[in-house]
Amino acid sequence: MKDDAMRTKPGKPYPLGATWDGEGVNFAIFSQHATGVSLCLFESVDATKEFETIELTEQIDMVWHVYLPDARPGWLYGYRVHGPYDPRAGHRFNAAKLLTDPYAKEIARNIRWHKAMLAYPDGTPQNDLLCDKTDNAAYAALCKVIDPAYAWQNDKAPKRPWNETIIYETHIKGLTALHPDIPEALRGTYSALASEPMLEYLLNLGITAVELMPVHHHVDDSFLVEKHLTNYWGYNTLSYFAPDLRYCSGTLSPVDEFKRMVHALHSKGIEVILDVVYNHTAEGNRFGPTLSFRGIDNLSYYRVSPESPEQYVDYTGCGNTLNVQQPHVLQLIMDSLRYWILEMHVDGFRFDLASTLARELHDVDRLGSFFDIIHQDPVISQVKLIAEPWDLGEGGYQVGNFPILWTEWNGKYRDAIRKFWKSEECQVAELATRLSGSSDLYEAGGRRPHASINFVTCHDGFTLRDLVSYNKKHNAANQEQNRDGENDNHSWNCGVEGPTQDPDILSLRERQQRNFMATLLISQGVPMISGGDEIGRTQGGNNNAYCQDNETSWHHWQLDPKQKAFLEFTKDLIALRKNPVLRRRHFFQGRKIRGSEIKDITWLSPTGEEMTHEEWHDICAQCMGMRLSGDAIIEVDEAGHPITGETLLILMNANLWIVPFQLPNHQKDLRWELLIDTTQSTFKKTDRPRLKSGDTFELMGHSLAIFQLEAPSPAKSASSQNKTDH
Repeated sequence: MKDDAMRTKPGKPYPLGATWDGEGVNFAIFSQHATGVSLCLFESVDATKEFETIELTEQIDMVWHVYLPDARPGWLYGYRVHGPYDPRAGHRFNAAKLLTDPYAKEIARNIRWHKAMLAYPDGTPQNDLLCDKTDNAAYAALCKVIDPAYAWQNDKAPKRPWNETIIYETHIKGLTALHPDIPEALRGTYSALASEPMLEYLLNLGITAVELMPVHHHVDDSFLVEKHLTNYWGYNTLSYFAPDLRYCSGTLSPVDEFKRMVHALHSKGIEVILDVVYNHTAEGNRFGPTLSFRGIDNLSYYRVSPESPEQYVDYTGCGNTLNVQQPHVLQLIMDSLRYWILEMHVDGFRFDLASTLARELHDVDRLGSFFDIIHQDPVISQVKLIAEPWDLGEGGYQVGNFPILWTEWNGKYRDAIRKFWKSEECQVAELATRLSGSSDLYEAGGRRPHASINFVTCHDGFTLRDLVSYNKKHNAANQEQNRDGENDNHSWNCGVEGPTQDPDILSLRERQQRNFMATLLISQGVPMISGGDEIGRTQGGNNNAYCQDNETSWHHWQLDPKQKAFLEFTKDLIALRKNPVLRRRHFFQGRKIRGSEIKDITWLSPTGEEMTHEEWHDICAQCMGMRLSGDAIIEVDEAGHPITGETLLILMNANLWIVPFQLPNHQKDLRWELLIDTTQSTFKKTDRPRLKSGDTFELMGHSLAIFQLEAPSPAKSASSQNKTDH
């Protein structure tokens, strides 16, 4: 092929990217302001220079395109884009830099850091207005043409209803890197997550969906590489279509290995949700590298300052913000989402810093074009959509303001639960609102309890074990002088900072972990467990372990007896959540519902009576109960039959001392069966304590108890009535 001229045809402007049609490959790339585009072909991943350059002379609607009849899947390529290097006008074209196709379906080679990756001379920021002509082909990423054909073998999406969903947020490598039952060669890869030991673990735990931290191909920041660290979390996207090469075991292509993983999870009824980063890219601020978008069309892809176009508008804290106002950039995001749904079979997305995507000009617009297009899309609108409802710009905190179809990470839920169990004052009213589904945030807009994704911890912050073990962050390993990471965590170390041998403190910490997990799983909304919390994973107090691709972040599977007990405790809670009263599709009414003699939800003081106005506003109140009526008709099934559940009584005490709590006595001759008591690490499933209505339960300090109402048998009722008559 080297000695002959490459055959070309005009090709088509759509689809964008490199598309194999069974006979040849069509190449198409958008650039509004370019003066020319060159397609560069490479012989191998070790090549330092292209062996063939093809000028794209065809352009329709700002899309440059060419068709190569001789091209095949497996071919390696990149682009050089010609145009003015004029940062003050917003243009940063530099044909000396090999660029990644924004629509590449596979990245065959990672970038290697070198000053040639910067578009200005000598890697000196003061020179960013000057153009460097050093060729970077030896260091740039290479794209690969793929054959998308895959035998899905009747893969079936679980399509789990929101109210039945339990999310497990996790990292592919962190979850599997140390698992002893997974072959060592597969650990940390897509195949590891698809392995039988991992599938069985997730299935036995009882979760219904995995929310995977970013799997779009990303770049490790140069400043991290210099410190011998990596961008472990992966919120630094280079390609919105290509599965990250670092999770590929090499047994299959990254695309096929990812598909096999999804298929395996679906076979167990587990959905796959991707954490996606469409708000910024890996190219950073004006002094960052030229990898793709910046060199293809900086003024189109990024939001630049109207007054100083050499500067980027940064709502993300990562140096740049994608310009969603530009139609072709919006098209890139939509095409990416459809690709992952239709070709990769994923079940939903969690949008990182989603408020950024809603900014039409400066303010966040909840009815922005991004949301309009998603709602109108027959494919994207049908999957699970989760917003991280904030960014770093002014007015970026938008919890409760996203439109119908969207769910949200509920930061107000997280903070309320943490504050209550930390024993802060004035928390019972806020706690009640969050436990019952956050109707104040979602009901007025026509949304339902499942709009609230409830979480106590997530990847960003303390693990659950660290939340009860540290008052302050300990991020020295990140080599940023402990300046990174959140300072206000609402955490409590229970009396000693970090590791301790004090049995009383250890016991309190274990109880607090059980309190948090129990609260999460009895709350209305969709619970999200941070991966590893169920086995007491610790990061040693690091609340920003984004660069710790090591045992600090990985799951350790050699569990001690207490970790095993907490895992079983979590399983019991997840099993308990199958009770319909804990996964309602509609908000509570706070009144008697047809079929019930008692309100659908009742808030109780330790006297066993409904809380009074004064008790709700008592700044010292740190103990309350919640009765969920199971005989109220909650829903109807497909046949129109009423769905009811078991009546539950949940008691919570954030005081340091015991509170005698009288069980409600609205109905005589009934008993309450104690299902869960967080003062105990394990609980027998037989011979559980049973108390009569009106009895007093000694609710220990910093503990939670869950009772289930046990109705008497007809014989017992008759016997009781006879005794009363005599």
